[in-house]
Amino acid sequence: QVQLVESGGGLVQPGGSLRLSCAASGLTFGIYVMNWFRQAPGKEREFVASISSSSPDTYYANFVEGRFTISRDNTKNTVYLQMNSLKPEDTAVYYCKAGSRSTRGGGYWGQGTQVTVSS
Repeated sequence: QVQLVESGGGLVQPGGSLRLSCAASGLTFGIYVMNWFRQAPGKEREFVASISSSSPDTYYANFVEGRFTISRDNTKNTVYLQMNSLKPEDTAVYYCKAGSRSTRGGGYWGQGTQVTVSS
C-alpha cells in the first residue's frame, strides 16, 4: 500500500527556516511528479511547489517568492521542501502528494505536518 510520511514541521520564529521531508513507499517513486501543498485554518488547500519525475523541473506558487526550494532524492524515495525566510502567513499544515499538481487531481497524499511561524 502507498504511504507518504511527512516530517520536519514545527514551531519557528519569523525569518527562520525549516526543512520538510516526505518519505514515500509502496509506489514507483521515480515516475511520479511530487508536490507540496498547504492548508491554513479556515482556508482551502493550496499548491506550494512541484518537482518533475526525472529532470529537476520545478514549479512554485507565486507566494513562495524565492524563499522555498523543492528537491527530491529518487534513491531515498524522498522529496524535500526547504523553507527560508518564513512568515507568519506560512503557518499551515503542509502535505506532500504524489501525482497531479492539482488539489483535485489524482494521486496519493500524506497525512501532513504542522508548520507554525510565530514569535
